[in-house]
Amino acid sequence: MPRHPRRLFGVFLLAASAAASAMAAGAADQDKPPLPVIHVPDPDDRAAALPARKAAQEKTRGEFGVFAGFTFTDRQPESGITFRHRIVDDAGKHYKAVHYDHGNGIVAADVDGDGREDIYFVNQLGGSELWKNLGGGKFQNITESAGVGLKDRIGVSATFVDINNDGAPDLYVTTVRTGNVMFLNDGHGHFTDITKESGLGYVGHSSGAVFFDYDNDGLPDLFLVNVGKYTTDYRGDGGYYIGMPDAFHGHLHSDRAEYSILYRNLDGRHFRDVSEETGLHVASWSGDAGVTDINGDGYPDLYVLNMQGENHFYVNEGGKRFVDRTADSFPKTPWGAMGIKWFDYDNDGRMDLFITDMHSDMSAAQSIEEEKKKSKMAWNAATLGGNGGESSIFGNAFFHNLGGGKFEEISDALGVEDYWPWGPSIGDLNADGYEDIFIAASMNYPFHYAIDSVLLNDRGKKFRDAEFLVGVEPRRDGKTEGPAFDLDCSGGDKDLKLCEGRTGKFTVMGALGTRSAVIFDIDGDGDLDIVTNELNSVPQVLVSDLAAKKKIHWAKIDLVGTKSNRNGLGATVRLTAGGQTYTRYNDGKSGYLSQSILPLYFGLGDATSISKIEVVWPSGKRQALTANLKADSRIRITEPK
Repeated sequence: MPRHPRRLFGVFLLAASAAASAMAAGAADQDKPPLPVIHVPDPDDRAAALPARKAAQEKTRGEFGVFAGFTFTDRQPESGITFRHRIVDDAGKHYKAVHYDHGNGIVAADVDGDGREDIYFVNQLGGSELWKNLGGGKFQNITESAGVGLKDRIGVSATFVDINNDGAPDLYVTTVRTGNVMFLNDGHGHFTDITKESGLGYVGHSSGAVFFDYDNDGLPDLFLVNVGKYTTDYRGDGGYYIGMPDAFHGHLHSDRAEYSILYRNLDGRHFRDVSEETGLHVASWSGDAGVTDINGDGYPDLYVLNMQGENHFYVNEGGKRFVDRTADSFPKTPWGAMGIKWFDYDNDGRMDLFITDMHSDMSAAQSIEEEKKKSKMAWNAATLGGNGGESSIFGNAFFHNLGGGKFEEISDALGVEDYWPWGPSIGDLNADGYEDIFIAASMNYPFHYAIDSVLLNDRGKKFRDAEFLVGVEPRRDGKTEGPAFDLDCSGGDKDLKLCEGRTGKFTVMGALGTRSAVIFDIDGDGDLDIVTNELNSVPQVLVSDLAAKKKIHWAKIDLVGTKSNRNGLGATVRLTAGGQTYTRYNDGKSGYLSQSILPLYFGLGDATSISKIEVVWPSGKRQALTANLKADSRIRITEPK
């Protein structure tokens, strides 16, 4: 079957009408008979190809040097979670190439001190939701009592972070032009809006929010990532700002630039913009950022993504200034960067860098056989902007840390390319001591389905495609589409292209797709589970049966800073077990548009005991523990005063 190239500008801008429309609400009410269904054609028929893809992946089991004999099962109905992500019309019936289809984040933290991590889902319309972890994989909606619903905001991302070092995770939420919000937690899961006094109520096109203690004064600061001006001043249903018709070309218009902001935490409650004095003048079309201490001087450095152009790496000089050192370490960077995570994939003690590139995949169609290859860039130099892509990688990048601030790009050798990726979440899914990758992916209406990826780390040598082996794909009994929105072709929607030749009301089906995920042990059995935030659908609650399939060994480490910030953001932890040392850098980064407060998880492989844990705190203090280190347990480490 011939493939049909898809451009963000053209045949798939099916809904260019300015007519008012009802909020995208998914399927018809259960009390009413279902509406006739309109299916968006998939010329490549990728849904039909899923069984063959599964069979092909099954044949690779013999190549694995790591355990893949476990399964994730979507327990969303059993979990009690009824949250449903809802999109604005610019991501649905009036779809245009604007940044609403980038979706929203998901974060987790123990908000009420009961020892279990709770989940906050960010939404575009209808309010975000906080779900309390009851144990055993069950959850309860506590949004109203917690006071964090934000029903009048067009949400983007969220971060759990303890801004005042009182031991309770506070919550920061970013929005599109409806005001960012800072909530203070009383320690019992009740939140107070302190946005005005905190100084963090920026109103603009915000995206990710990365908290880190850039000056090591013991208080977490904020790098607020702003995209650029991609909306008009007209408002659509639900109160969202309607996107510009040429929003995807925004990076070519300097007057649409919107600077990201570094806020310094002054006293645990008030913040001040210090971007200018620290030299951070970031005006690229950024969606997210990541931090690590690349040169070992104790100060966290900052890597800022650009979703349409060159990324930038800033070295932190003593907590005083940030200096752009991109060319020294990363001569080429992904052009369409979307998600980021620093982690030590090969257990050599150095932080490596994985970046997903979404936008490069949108320039031309790729067949299933080409999904593991770099993008076939079809846009010209003028559309690419900057230096016309001369310093760009058109696809995912994996930078192996060679030491001394030098990196080699080895994404293809490691096998980490995929199609339409948003963000990575990292965790040791099979508890063998090597961290694995989950990539949220796909594009939803009006595009076709693309798979989420599970990449199992084959002992630092290669990542093995395993989403079909471990049950992440095919999702939901093989379903690849769901209700996207309803149309009234005899009423307000009659001028839409989808209504040509039709009268009456219809439900339009669209491809399912994941935007972000968080990995943690939701049911307390010692293995890691995955919870996603889908676009325009209910989440996936992917519960692992690893602990039931084999005896695993693990450790969860909670850091409690005293001189350092309470969460221990910026701390490096090295755990030695069975003669192997594993390294984690506590950056709080849990996924695309998401920063959580979670224990650091270490799979121990076959080791049954822990011989040593070393912590290098942001304050500079070094701590070594060798006694009372029990495997298969949660260990609390408090910074010595």
